Amino acid sequence: MHFQDWLRSLRSSTGLKGSESEHFRSLLPSLPLPSLSLLPSSLLGLGALASLTVYWLVTRPRPMHPPCDLQAQSVAVNGDPSCRRSVLLKDDSLLEYYYEDIRTYYDMFQRGLRITGDGPCLGFRQPGQPYEWISYTEVAKKAQLLGSGLLAKGCQPNPEQFVGIFGQNRPEWVISELACHTYSMAVVPLYDTLGLEAMVHILNLAEISLVICDREEKAAALLENKEKGLTPKLSCLVLFHDFSDAFVARAKNCEVEVLKLEQLMELGRQNLKDPVPPQPQDLAVVCFTSGTTGKPKGAMITHGNIASNSSSVIKILEGSFVIQQEDVSISYLPLAHMFERMIQVSMFCHGAKVGFYQGDISLLMDDIKTLKPTFFPVVPRLLNRIYDKILSSVTSPLRRALLHYAVRRKQADLRSGVVRNNSLWDKLLFNRIQASFGGNLRFVLTASAPISPTVLSFLRAVLGCYIFEGYGQTECTAGCTFSMPGDWSAGHVGAPLPCSLVKLVDIPEMNYYAKNGDGEICMRGPSVFKGYLKDPERTSEALDSDGWLHSGDVGQWLPNGTLRIIDRKKHIFKLSQGEYIAPEKIENVYTRCVPVLQVFVHGDSLQSYLIGIVVPDPEVFVDWAKERGFVGSHKELCQNPDVKRVVLESVRAVGKEAGLKSFEQNEHMVHKPFIS
Repeated sequence: MHFQDWLRSLRSSTGLKGSESEHFRSLLPSLPLPSLSLLPSSLLGLGALASLTVYWLVTRPRPMHPPCDLQAQSVAVNGDPSCRRSVLLKDDSLLEYYYEDIRTYYDMFQRGLRITGDGPCLGFRQPGQPYEWISYTEVAKKAQLLGSGLLAKGCQPNPEQFVGIFGQNRPEWVISELACHTYSMAVVPLYDTLGLEAMVHILNLAEISLVICDREEKAAALLENKEKGLTPKLSCLVLFHDFSDAFVARAKNCEVEVLKLEQLMELGRQNLKDPVPPQPQDLAVVCFTSGTTGKPKGAMITHGNIASNSSSVIKILEGSFVIQQEDVSISYLPLAHMFERMIQVSMFCHGAKVGFYQGDISLLMDDIKTLKPTFFPVVPRLLNRIYDKILSSVTSPLRRALLHYAVRRKQADLRSGVVRNNSLWDKLLFNRIQASFGGNLRFVLTASAPISPTVLSFLRAVLGCYIFEGYGQTECTAGCTFSMPGDWSAGHVGAPLPCSLVKLVDIPEMNYYAKNGDGEICMRGPSVFKGYLKDPERTSEALDSDGWLHSGDVGQWLPNGTLRIIDRKKHIFKLSQGEYIAPEKIENVYTRCVPVLQVFVHGDSLQSYLIGIVVPDPEVFVDWAKERGFVGSHKELCQNPDVKRVVLESVRAVGKEAGLKSFEQNEHMVHKPFIS
């Protein structure tokens, strides 16, 4: 079809009358462009106008239809405005499952197996190589063999049987977990930052006899504690990788057997058992949190907890976003934490794919470009770094002005409920940024810490995909609130998930009162954990007699029924003048500062001021300082008093913008050295 014929067809199908020129010019005011006075007159001819119009018609925004009135995203329970539930529920009965026959982690994987079968499930790669994939069928088969091998080694097919997993994200981690769930065993993830003393406590508390490790170095650390007589129950170490004969001999001396994963699977092949699927009330995982003081606490999460939490996200997204077989998530956030595992189980439930990074965070962007994920779970710190790198890469005042103009145009789309990556601004400015993430992103979820509204709004515009924010903690399985599709405003963490009641309770010592719409965030429902393993005292501190989980965070209900996090109750202390301080809140604010990697805030109730230790980010600090006229190495800049002054001014500006009180920002920070 010739161009003019196509135009006539287009005009006929749209019902518009008049000449093509009039048609084009009538559409020009709608185009997301700068004033036409900025364009050369030669570009205003019919051909250019036609091209622009065609582009607009093809890529014109189509707003999402939100699942509810975005001005009323939650409703009061029993007339109490401080206690709210999702407006998506028909009544006060909370959601336990989305699919009638899907009520456990095992069920969710089996559903994905039925959908995808021999299609790809778990992906991995070697340096410089494409991704290789293990199918759903193969994963399920390996899990049954491995689980049968565990039984042959004396493990019992019930939720009182704890199996440790100590390793980085990789397919074997997931296969090991699924092997445990195939025979109703519970998983206890271990991770490096717990520290060896904490691991001794965990192994003894959970009476773990078998730990699956990825490398000999990690197994050796566990073996050392066995040699010292600190973990008498430990009797078997299973490794993903090869290990030395010397390590085997060393283990044998303290009565610990060492096996390769393949050996345990071969043992399972010889003693294959039928699956013993878990029940919703059965324990699925015990997640130990390192905490700041005392011994780690083991949060007991059931299969029902997992099903209800995942089902609630599916419920919120129904009608606006559906996980498809073709979707793929990049796995790099620690599998030892519930956030990453809830992402994965949601992918498995729909027969989608999970690709693992190589284990080196410095190669993550290369993994992302190769994998081309559609799902990208992130933490705010990573989004902050993406934001900083984008801004620092645009040095020309003209280009920076154009960038901000384009962002404002995309943000205007967002306010209209439109999320897209095919606008003129995407083609001109943002496509290279989007391509650096593989070019296929559909869904980004940020959680685990507060994120700056400025950063969130900016990246929603630049990346052109859904970016949701959630709030929760391990003890409620992962999330208790979640952004509503279509609400692309920032500064809140969404409305309650359909599995959670969320209420605010008074904190008189901090002057927060539920009647004023703020207080400590508490949640109750089928996703709330059973308690801490063999720790009734700390369980009673977290769970009150009515089953409410007390988060330690301070929230505020907004008029549209969403929740805003405004403070932190735990770890608060008083200064000598009687002011309450929540150091974590202050630290979270200051880490939004561009050159800052970490901040530690300390105070003494006998003193009237706080002390802050700031750690500059080595990836951006040198360039950031250079833009302000300071040249030198990272170490030299850290020792330069003028640089310290400029960083302090930047930190204060961020604190002031975030509304920190005067006693939360003080002069004493300037006298403290930076750590390089």
